[in-house]
Amino acid sequence: MSWVGTLPCLLEKAQQGVSFPVIETGNGELSTAQLAERTGVPAGTLRMWESRHGFPAPERLPGGHRRYRARDVEHVRAVARLREQGLSMSAAITEVLRSQESLPASVFAGLHERHAEVRPARLSKRAVLRLTHAIEDEYCARASRGLLVACFQHERFYRQAERRWRELARTTQLAAALADFAQLREPDTAPVEVPLAADQPVAREWTLIIDAPGAQACLAAWEQPTPSELPDLERRFEVLWSFEPAVVRSASQVAIEVIHRFAPSVAERAAAALGHPAAAPAPELRFASALAHRMVGYLATSLDGGQGAGGRAI
Repeated sequence: MSWVGTLPCLLEKAQQGVSFPVIETGNGELSTAQLAERTGVPAGTLRMWESRHGFPAPERLPGGHRRYRARDVEHVRAVARLREQGLSMSAAITEVLRSQESLPASVFAGLHERHAEVRPARLSKRAVLRLTHAIEDEYCARASRGLLVACFQHERFYRQAERRWRELARTTQLAAALADFAQLREPDTAPVEVPLAADQPVAREWTLIIDAPGAQACLAAWEQPTPSELPDLERRFEVLWSFEPAVVRSASQVAIEVIHRFAPSVAERAAAALGHPAAAPAPELRFASALAHRMVGYLATSLDGGQGAGGRAI
């Protein structure tokens, strides 16, 4: 029987109050309405949670429609239960994400898993350094509060930038620097120093996350194997970066999960620093971000002697 022939029957059943099973979209993905039906949390509440807390973090189709994975059902149900028990929204989200068996090994890995639409670029250290300085300078000019997180790999790299980062930390609610520090330090007028274990994947990362009112950007890069004879500024990285609020908030949440392994108290402070809502998604911002990504790739190619996007990494 064709859909034309069955349509009157379906309309009649709908008028009689007959409910129909939820049909998943391709690849097991769920729409907002489907997630709401399965969890009992209204669609409007889900959208509010996403706007204010970046949770749940859906993937976005080209037309802007949200799509959730099956695991988001259990995550939302768990957060709703903890909220009923009296936990704050931030604490409930942190607890649920922390309890998952498969936590992201690094910010790059977590961001790549949650936002597959953000394509990586291959750049040299020289190009990534300039890109991160541009992001930091723009944030410093705005002097906005919020969360600031960076992974420096080695303590010596942080010490080279420490004066700059002390200035950046002046206006933040929390600034955290991750590297192979000897111990956890929480100075009053400087970024918190979070020690990383050398065998952790995140210890190989170059990360910058700015999640503040009116200023949102993230960059996550992992270092590729580098020939010993290659100069320091030509070290190679694969980079994900974005200015889209939903992507930045996801990066913040992944960073908090990573920090929790090494410094739970700092992770709780970082979660509290995300009290501001993430900016509403805008199609034009996605275009601008993609355009900037392409422009940086072209410029990196020029900087790296014609090998930027194809051969040279951060």
